[in-house]
Amino acid sequence: MIQIVTEENIMQAAEVYSISWKESHRAICDQTFIERHTPDHQRVILQRRIEQGTAVYLLTDAGGPVGIVSVFDDLIADLYVLPEKQGKGYGTVLLQFAVEHCRGMPVLWILSSNTAARRLYERYGFRLTGNKKPLRSDLAELEMVLDQCAHKKLHLAGAGKTCQIL
Repeated sequence: MIQIVTEENIMQAAEVYSISWKESHRAICDQTFIERHTPDHQRVILQRRIEQGTAVYLLTDAGGPVGIVSVFDDLIADLYVLPEKQGKGYGTVLLQFAVEHCRGMPVLWILSSNTAARRLYERYGFRLTGNKKPLRSDLAELEMVLDQCAHKKLHLAGAGKTCQIL
C-alpha cells in the first residue's frame, strides 16, 4: 500500500530514508557524514519538503515500511527502498506511482555512481539529458527525463497495478 506521508507516519518514512540513504551513500561519503543521517535528521528533511509542497509517499507491505518516494510537479526524488527489500519489484512500484503523480514529463536526478538506479530508470524509459551537477571531481548528479513514448507505456503498465492512496 502506498500512502501519503503525514505527521502520523513521518517517522516510519524517516527510518526507511535513513537506512536506505546511508546504504546508498556509504561508498561515496565519509563515515562521520553518513552517521549524521539519523531518522530524526531525515524526518526534518522530509518535513521541510512537505512544508514546501512536495508530496512524500510511503510504501508498506505486510511486514511494514518498505520504501519512499517524493514528487514535486514533474520532479521525482528520494526513491529509496530498504536494502533487504531491493530486487523484489518495490522500486518499480514506487517509480510507476511517482510517474503517474507527476504534473508534466517526469524528471529525476541520480548520482553518477548509482549504476543500479540508472539501470532501473533506463529500463523504464528514462534517458540522460546531458545536464549534470558536479559534486566533486569524481561524482556528479545526472538528470534523467522520461521519454514521451515510454511515459505512455509506463503509465499503461501502471494502470494494471492497484495502489491505494490514503
